[in-house]
Amino acid sequence: MKFRPLHDRVLVKRLESEEKTAGGIIIPDTAKEKPMQGEVVSVGSGTRGEDGKLVALDVKAGDRILFGKWSGTEVKIDGEELLIMKESDILGVLA
Repeated sequence: MKFRPLHDRVLVKRLESEEKTAGGIIIPDTAKEKPMQGEVVSVGSGTRGEDGKLVALDVKAGDRILFGKWSGTEVKIDGEELLIMKESDILGVLA
C-alpha cells in the first residue's frame, strides 16, 4: 500500500534501539525505551503561507531525524509500525 502524508505531516520509521549497554549488559524488551530517532519514509507537500504559496518542508525521505519522546501518532501500515507527526515535532536532522 502506498501512503503519502498530507500538508506538513511526515511518515517516520523508528530506528531500532541498542540491544546492549556500553558495558555489555543485554537489555530485555520490557526495559527498553522507545528510540527517539527515526528515518523519514515520506513527507507531505507542505503548508500554505499567508500569501497562499506552498511552503515545502525542510526534511525529505531518507533523512535521519531526532524527535520528542511522545511525538507523533503510531500507525501500522502493511504490518510495519510507523509514526505520523507534524514537521514541528521534529527536533532536528542527524548528519
